[in-house]
Amino acid sequence: MQSLLSNLRINIPSSVYLKDPETSDLGKKIIEHSILLIDEIGIEAFTFKKLGALIGSNESSVYRYFENKHKLLMYLCSWYWGWLEYQMVMATFSLKEASEKLDKAIEVISRQVTEDSNFTYVNEPALSRIIINENSKSFLTKEVDTENKEGGFESYKRLINRVYELIKEISPEYKYPKSLASTLVEAALYQHFLRDHFHSITDCGDEAPTAFLTELIRKTIA
Repeated sequence: MQSLLSNLRINIPSSVYLKDPETSDLGKKIIEHSILLIDEIGIEAFTFKKLGALIGSNESSVYRYFENKHKLLMYLCSWYWGWLEYQMVMATFSLKEASEKLDKAIEVISRQVTEDSNFTYVNEPALSRIIINENSKSFLTKEVDTENKEGGFESYKRLINRVYELIKEISPEYKYPKSLASTLVEAALYQHFLRDHFHSITDCGDEAPTAFLTELIRKTIA
């Protein structure tokens, strides 16, 4: 945990990129502007040609970093989940009680994302919107099992396992701690999506779903 707190670099599985974009200014520029462009037009309309035009570089230069836009999306999702894990560790580090840590973890997972000055080339609020709208597209594919074996979803699974450990510590007799942890993470995304697009089928209104999810988890494991 200390190494995570002292190292602000988000570790991404090497299987999702051809060349680590954090090793060059161009790579960071690709990440920065791909987030802005996908946030604006969506992953379906996004192409490396459009990204290249936006950053003033050839399309081929983007292909040196990523095999295709699916791998780029996996990279962005991995970065987000790794960053969220970092946020969770920072927020819970000084807390003593597991119940306090779980409440804080739920808050971090479900709150409205704000910009993090530690990572100047990543617009976290824009990336959060991408995750809300596009995350499922990173794994609802025929290649998911292969990509999982290659480690492509380690950041996502690691975050869920941190929540699982807190639930298990609070309620060791509860039979479904991993299912509840993964449900929490997905429900947070889904409630944000409903809040943005289907107001009539969520009670969260203009607020983040933190209170709802906290009550749901507490009552489930009580």
